[in-house]
This record gives sequence, C-alpha cells and structure tokens, in this order.
Amino acid sequence: MLTTREAAQRLGVSLRTVQLWVEADILPAARTPGGHRRIPYNAVEALALSTGLGGDPAAMGGMVAEPPPADTHAAMDVLLVADDANWQVQCEQALSPFGGAVNLRFAETGYLALLQIGQQAPDLLITHLDLPGMDGVAMLRTLERCENLTGLRVLVLTPQNEHEVARRGGLPPSVEMMPWPVSAEAVAVRVGRLLLGQRVS
Repeated sequence: MLTTREAAQRLGVSLRTVQLWVEADILPAARTPGGHRRIPYNAVEALALSTGLGGDPAAMGGMVAEPPPADTHAAMDVLLVADDANWQVQCEQALSPFGGAVNLRFAETGYLALLQIGQQAPDLLITHLDLPGMDGVAMLRTLERCENLTGLRVLVLTPQNEHEVARRGGLPPSVEMMPWPVSAEAVAVRVGRLLLGQRVS
C-alpha cells in the first residue's frame, strides 16, 4: 500500500492530482484508522502502465516496475469546443498530468469543430452550447445526422437544465451534460474516468 505522496511520485504528478483521482474513483484507496489514504501498489502500477505515466520508482522504497511498453495504447483524442482562451488554457493544464495518453485539440465555434471532426473524429467531444455563429445545439444536430459518428462520446457544459435545453430543440440521447460553471479539474476527472474505461476495454 502506498501513501498519496508515494503514488504521486510514482506517477510523476502532483499530490493534489492523486487526491482528485482518489476522490473520483480513478484510483482506489482505503483509509487508515488515523484517516490517511493508502492506495494499492498494483492499482498505481496499472494506471502507470495504461496511461504511460511514470515518475521515479526508487522514490517508493526501492520498488521497481518495468517501464511501460511503447505504443501500448493510442492516445485519447479530445476536441474541446469553447471560445474562451482562458478556459482552453485551464483545461490544457488540468489534462497535462495524463501526458501523452490524451491528445487535446481546440475549436472556437461549432462550425470550426465540424471541420475538425470531418477531418478526424475525436474519441471525446467537449463543448459549450453557447458558441458564436453556429451554436452547440446546431452543431450536435448536424453530427447526429452523420451515421459514422454515432459512437462519438459527447460531454456538454451548460448552465441550462434539461427542460431549458429541450426548449432549444434538445440534445441527442447519448450526450452527457455537466452543469456550468465547472472547474477544469472536474472536467479532467471525467476525462480520466473515460480514459481508464477505454484502456480496460
């Protein structure tokens, strides 16, 4: 069993990142009688091998793991559609602990997103509904008509509830909604869960 600090050193990420992953069930953890978290060593190794993360194994009392094999998995391709440059930077920073396991692209409008998706469909589309020009609802309706993109995962960030979205025409049934405002870290946690699910499958 590892402390959160030892897990962070092994994965090469910050202590806060490991704490977030524990809270999001990306990493399992038990609590000691004193209330401290302890993370199974094999769970940390599994995450390191599946994502390509890795710090210094010697930092964990000399335990040495084999390095992850090259190109074990393709990176998860994520397209973030938002016209706020600051939000894009925040998401880029929040997703940076995943390293090469996540490839993050950006589009500022629904129209530009459609152009990118037409060139290469992402594994995950994260979008706001309120966008300049073609809004997110119109973009998703267009995507819904493209049969070759029916398996696309979509995460919508919106302050509107389901009834308000329905008045705008609604969203495809497979779309997941997250209430806005939301922190970039919370979005990264959701991406992490999808990433682990993708790697397990």
